[in-house]
Amino acid sequence: MTDTYDAIVLGAGAAGLFCAATAGQRGAKVLLIDHSPEPGRKILISGGGRCNFTNLHTAPDRYLSNNPHFAKSALSRYTAADFVELVNSHGIAWHEKTLGQLFCDGSAKAVLAMLLDECDKGGVELACGEAVGDVSHEGARFTVTFGSRVASAAALVIATGGPSIPKIGATGFAYDLARQFGLKVVQPRPALVPLTLPTDETLFRELSGVSTEVVARCGKGAFREAALFTHRGLSGPAILQVSSYWQRGQTVTTQFLPDRPEGWLRALKRERPRLAARKALADGLPERLADALCERLGLAGELVTLTDKTLIAAETKLARWPFEPDGSEGFAKAEVTVGGIDTDGLSSKTMEAKRVPGLYAIGEAVDVTGWLGGYNFQWAWASARAAGEAIAAGAV
Repeated sequence: MTDTYDAIVLGAGAAGLFCAATAGQRGAKVLLIDHSPEPGRKILISGGGRCNFTNLHTAPDRYLSNNPHFAKSALSRYTAADFVELVNSHGIAWHEKTLGQLFCDGSAKAVLAMLLDECDKGGVELACGEAVGDVSHEGARFTVTFGSRVASAAALVIATGGPSIPKIGATGFAYDLARQFGLKVVQPRPALVPLTLPTDETLFRELSGVSTEVVARCGKGAFREAALFTHRGLSGPAILQVSSYWQRGQTVTTQFLPDRPEGWLRALKRERPRLAARKALADGLPERLADALCERLGLAGELVTLTDKTLIAAETKLARWPFEPDGSEGFAKAEVTVGGIDTDGLSSKTMEAKRVPGLYAIGEAVDVTGWLGGYNFQWAWASARAAGEAIAAGAV
């Protein structure tokens, strides 16, 4: 026996839950399927368990995609302010942490409970712990086999995300399904992920746990936040941000002491000639890091003993210190995925596949990746709302 619906949503994460709720509340009969035993697992671990659910500074230029214009439509029609209004309507207390990042005062469980409540309002049927077997398309309907059941619908939504954080069940299922229906996939790679350094950077590995504010740059990305040295390489918000832009073979540069003006070491030499070079750096850096940098720069003894040429070279290097990562910590540690279902095959207004009517792709499964700090959740909400509204419009 085949159960019939207006829409089947695959993936009960942020995008899938919100899409199902949107369509259901507008009159569509929706089935939401997830292979995990519980919905929203990534929501629960996000933001250190407090869910960084959006960012006040959301704008299309804070997203990476082969088509930088694709996200504009959905993001403009469902904004951070719209989602904040929903959060407020559920009485969830929140705060702005930094750089427009909004977090729950309490637990991320509140956001998941809100989404489940919204699904209940829309009469969404939730089937968790059900592995999807076969997905087919005949005529105007999609048929999905899951567990011991079979269901069909006029609309099918791919909302299963990318392969980041496989320990919570993430896979590349979305890409396999997209290819099955003739959609292209932009090669996925880990994003918002720590970078690893080669063995010849052992001096910095000894700094594991040391953190400092830098401006990190790679490609078109430049971010002023904290960088953290780890036993394997580099992490911290600034590094996670540029990791989305980094590709193998590229150099990541970090500007240490970003508030120091040009010529600051030479000026300090004139003002305090007897000051030790390591003390000059330690004035704005952790002592262990200052010592390591001085060793690499050959800055030993008092400033008066160092030539201006040496100090100019040190200032230049500190302003653009090059690191050449040999890799990243992979999808296991990546918060999101760069790449995914090619936007060329999708409508930016509805998220529907251009050549497969009724097929939709939303959230992280799509080749749209936001910066760190709530941007990826906002893309999930915006793309889900666009698809959910389109599905409902076609169902009534």
